[in-house]
Amino acid sequence: MAASSRRGQGPAQEHVNRTYRDFSPRDGLVAFTVAREETDLFLRAERDLSPEALKAVLDCRSDLRAYLGEHPRFRTALDPLPPDPEAPLIVREMLEAARAANVGPMAAVAGAVSDYVGRRLRPFSAEVMVENGGDIYLSMTKPTTVSIFAGQSPLSMRLGVSVPAERTPCGICTSSGTVGPSLSFGRADAVTVWAPTAALADAAATAIGNLISAPEDLQPALETAGRIGGLWGAAAILGDRIGLWGEMPLVRLRA
Repeated sequence: MAASSRRGQGPAQEHVNRTYRDFSPRDGLVAFTVAREETDLFLRAERDLSPEALKAVLDCRSDLRAYLGEHPRFRTALDPLPPDPEAPLIVREMLEAARAANVGPMAAVAGAVSDYVGRRLRPFSAEVMVENGGDIYLSMTKPTTVSIFAGQSPLSMRLGVSVPAERTPCGICTSSGTVGPSLSFGRADAVTVWAPTAALADAAATAIGNLISAPEDLQPALETAGRIGGLWGAAAILGDRIGLWGEMPLVRLRA
């Protein structure tokens, strides 16, 4: 399974050629895609769950659209917003992740959609992977390796995160300052975060990536992960340099 790089704040607004999806392993799971407007998901499950996944996408997009119509600051804020106990679940999770990472709530949108759809599919399949522009919800019954796509870096697709089955469901999200059209204030080729949810991993990857403009920024930026409650590990790639924080079980994928 491949984690692409996407830039930080908010959903992609233009097409991105997701060739990294071609690297997904043939592990007996069925691969399928579901797309609706900005949402473009690549999924793997024990069977084709396209109708169920599309229904989940439509439901969460409906909740988000309605909330954005009443709360326009939710779309544009670059800093955390106050909790809203009356908001739909996906909005509350985005607000919570944004507060933890000290970013705007739309920094968590792709991961939150992956979480939402993944949870909706679990009753139909013991194994589920939902990838949304590099932000992955993962629920597995056996160990899984998620490869890291880092654009033009020589380390791209050569390293992966080895995820034990007992540590799922979880989120593995990658943000980038060099790949994809969404807003980022940094220049990292990839910042990949492993966390209990994709919403939190997404927001944290954005926050860390915003701090990286040069190789010497890698480790100081990663140290901020320790101030974001709940993260398990993080990796940052800039060119041929990599920095690590926390529990990040990386494996080499090819020479």
